[in-house]
Amino acid sequence: MSWSENYEQLNPYEKGEFKRLGNYLMSHTYMTRAVYDSSEEATLPNSDYSMVMRLFPVLKEYYEVTGWRLSKDDDLGVVSLISEYNNNRYSLDRITTLFLYVCRLIYEEKRENANSFRVVKTHTAEVIEKMNTLGLIKNGKTTQKERIDAQRALAHFNIIQKMTSAAWSGDGNDILILPSILYIISNQSINGMKAELDDMKLSEESTNEDA
Repeated sequence: MSWSENYEQLNPYEKGEFKRLGNYLMSHTYMTRAVYDSSEEATLPNSDYSMVMRLFPVLKEYYEVTGWRLSKDDDLGVVSLISEYNNNRYSLDRITTLFLYVCRLIYEEKRENANSFRVVKTHTAEVIEKMNTLGLIKNGKTTQKERIDAQRALAHFNIIQKMTSAAWSGDGNDILILPSILYIISNQSINGMKAELDDMKLSEESTNEDA
C-alpha cells in the first residue's frame, strides 16, 4: 500500500499526531527517547518519541516521497530527519559549532557514566572552560549573547537540554547532552573533529598575530 493508504487507516487521533509530530521533526531534526522533566527533576520517557515509533512506517514513507530520510536508532533512542538536498541544511555559526564540538568531547569523556537513557550531564561553565583550555576562543572570551545563542540553537535541535525552567544563561546552566549528538559527530569522526579543532585554533592564532 502507498503511504496515503496507510495514513487513511489511522484513527483521527493518530492523524492529528501525524501532522503535529511530522511538523515538529521538520523543524527540530532530532527527537530522543528521553527528555528531562524539570518539575520531576528526572530524565523521563518521551511520550512524543513513543508516538513517532507507533507512526514510524507511515511517517517514513511520507518523508521519502518529499525528499527527506527518516531514521531511528533503537539502541540510542534517537530519531533523525535529514534532507536529501543541501539547500535545506542549517548552518551553525562558529561559536555554536565550537560549543557543539566541545559538548561532543565531553560526551565521549563521560559516556561510560551516562544513565540508561544515554544522557550526559555538564554545565555551561564546563563547556566554556574546555573551549578556553583548547585555545579555541579568541582572547579566551565569548559574549553572553554568543553563549546563549549557541545553547538555544543546540537545544532547538534536541542536541542538549536545559535542566531548569529558568531562562538560558550565558554561564549558569546545568545541561544534558543527549545521544543525538552522536548522529552529528560519530565515534568514527572523533579524530577528524579533533583535527578540525586544531585547525580552528591555528586560524585564531594566525588572526591574533595579524591583528
